[in-house]
Parts: sequence; C-alpha cells; structure tokens
Amino acid sequence: GCDSTATLDLTIDYSSTSTLDTIACNSYLWNDSILEVSGTYTYSTINLVGCDSTAYRYLTIHESTESFETRTECDSYIWNGTTYTQSGQYSYLMSNSNAEGCDSTAHLDLTINNTSSSTETRTECDSYTWNGTNYTQSGIYIYVTLNPAGCDSTATLDLTINNTSSSTET
Repeated sequence: GCDSTATLDLTIDYSSTSTLDTIACNSYLWNDSILEVSGTYTYSTINLVGCDSTAYRYLTIHESTESFETRTECDSYIWNGTTYTQSGQYSYLMSNSNAEGCDSTAHLDLTINNTSSSTETRTECDSYTWNGTNYTQSGIYIYVTLNPAGCDSTATLDLTINNTSSSTET
C-alpha cells in the first residue's frame, strides 16, 4: 500500500444572540413592527456567517398623559405660571413625572368674564335711598354686587345732601 494523507479544512460558524432593554413612550418601532405593549420580544434572522441570530428586546412602554380642565374666571386666571386675560383654549406641555421621558399635556378651556363698575353723581334734599340704604349725609358710597356674568359689579355714588331749612316767621 500507499500512504494517503487527508487534510480537513474546517470552519465552524456560530449562531448569535443579543439582548436589549428599551424604554419608550406610547410605542416603539422594531424591525418594521410597531410595539405598543410592554413585554419581551424576539426577532430571528440569519447572521453574517449564515447561522441563526436571535435578538431579544425587553421593552417597557410608558404612556404620555393628557388632562382637561374647564374654568370660568373673572378678569384673569393664572395657569402654570402664565396670566390669561382672554377666553380661549390653551395647552401646556410638561414632562410626565410618572413615565420617564414621556410628555404630559394639560388642556385648559378658559372663559374670562369681566367685572363691571358704574359711577353716579346725585344731589338730593335731606336724604336719598340707594340700594336699600337711606343716606342723610353727603359722601361717596360704594355698593358691590355680582353682575350677570358672576363677577363683581361695583357701583359708586357721589352724593350731595342739601338740607332744607325750617324757618318760622313771626
């Protein structure tokens, strides 16, 4: 016999895995899929050397939040550090303290009603009855009530009382 030598040129390729922890707001796009629920997801494919490759994603989904408020105020309203003097719909965007990295949007539907005032000047003899009170002295008097919009209505009376003189003639 003859001696023969066999040579084996062997390359061993390996499958691969990867693991990722991810936090997202509302949804997360992964490998052409929109994920909206927290959980563990897997994705299988072939790696560069032709072996199986599995990716594991541990996904935590936080939700953005919204709040809605309707207010009716007189003259102005301070909301989140801003003074509003006009009726309207306003929004305020802030970081959500319960969901790291997610937004929280507050909405305000605001109605601003205005206070009202009036001034009246009167000159009367001896006395004058105004808003249920009888006045016998000159002076400036103020009466505060609510106007139809539910805000203060301030009426001012500038009253002069002239006294009649009684004289007896002999």
